[in-house]
Amino acid sequence: MDTENTAPAPLSQHPPERPGAPLPEPPPLAGITVVAVEQAVSAPFATRQLADLGARVIKVERPDGGDFARAYDTAAHGLASHFVWANRGKESIALDLKDPRGLAALHGLLAGADVFVQNLAHGAAARLGLDSAALCARYPRLVAVDVSGYGPDGPYAHKRAYDMLVQCEAGLVSVTGTAQQPVKAGIPAADIAAAMYAFSGVLAALLRRGTTGRGGRVEVSMLDALAEWMGHPLHHTLHDGRAPGRTGLAHAVIAPYDAYPTADGDRVLVSVQNDREWRRLAEQVLLRPELADDPAYATNAARTAHRAETDAVVAGALGGLDAEEVVGRLEAAGIACARLNSVAQLAGHPQLAARDRWREVGSPVGPLRALLPPIGLPGGAAPHMGAVPALGEHTGPLLRALGMTDAQIAELRRDGVVA
Repeated sequence: MDTENTAPAPLSQHPPERPGAPLPEPPPLAGITVVAVEQAVSAPFATRQLADLGARVIKVERPDGGDFARAYDTAAHGLASHFVWANRGKESIALDLKDPRGLAALHGLLAGADVFVQNLAHGAAARLGLDSAALCARYPRLVAVDVSGYGPDGPYAHKRAYDMLVQCEAGLVSVTGTAQQPVKAGIPAADIAAAMYAFSGVLAALLRRGTTGRGGRVEVSMLDALAEWMGHPLHHTLHDGRAPGRTGLAHAVIAPYDAYPTADGDRVLVSVQNDREWRRLAEQVLLRPELADDPAYATNAARTAHRAETDAVVAGALGGLDAEEVVGRLEAAGIACARLNSVAQLAGHPQLAARDRWREVGSPVGPLRALLPPIGLPGGAAPHMGAVPALGEHTGPLLRALGMTDAQIAELRRDGVVA
């Protein structure tokens, strides 16, 4: 697909600015151009954060199908849910980088870029001359980001690094699940961790460039990122000699801190953080004031030592009430609590609705709902939430901007170098 002008679907409308009100600040990354040879989640999610902050992101894809995340599923009205989530607001150009003409077109884009991001398989970028060391030598102001599974060297450098594999290698799976069954996280935690460190690494490198005038290399690996996120269980093990056990929804070292069933079939998570809260729970929620001073329950150490008994007491008191009454009692007593929501309930969450967090973004299949970015910049321009691009949607305009004629572009299309 090749369109000259592709406008995103209208976003939610807000009241106009008051007469005389100051104009909003421009997006913080306005004027920054990012070129990304990316696929799957880790690099695309990083560059989507940059697009949300106003950067122009040019996504370079293979002509024969593009980013393979496009084919993960068809859940988003025929589009892949991963792709829709991680790729809004980008321009798509389809280039065969193994063809010298396609690689030359990429370098044409890089000559005017501020940031380059790639997460190709180990060694692939270097074979094309697209590793961060080579690019920073050629383009001194460029911030060049290598996102990998395990880093550029070491015994694991060549291993395939899909999200769940890295979750296993990083020990996340070992601390997630029940005592009987380890499970992976329900979201691509390794991909997201690497994406967010790549995103913040780009911001840091751009800030440094503003001082030094030079870009520089940024390296992020999925294993390094997720190992950092394993901070609590890792330090627990390093210094105590024992890893915290898997406890399902319960907290490993605090009780009661678990989800308890209610009479209407719901579940409510209750979090008691200290012994003062336990007293309030016993007196005002469980209606068992004698438990406040019972030596078997009065301290967190005692409650965790008698976790089964503690849970049974709490479950017995809450199990006869519906969820609304349980939440009402807990909130009245100042006890932290949460509903155990489904993903569908998240989509309809009253807090998201009340804070007007939903927008619509354009796509090849029409408007799609999307959440506002989590980073809020009050007083600034609205986040840039552009459309999800079709494969090669911007190939023609981008190549023309590099000085190619329509005849030259048609020749490249005929030869399969672009799409």
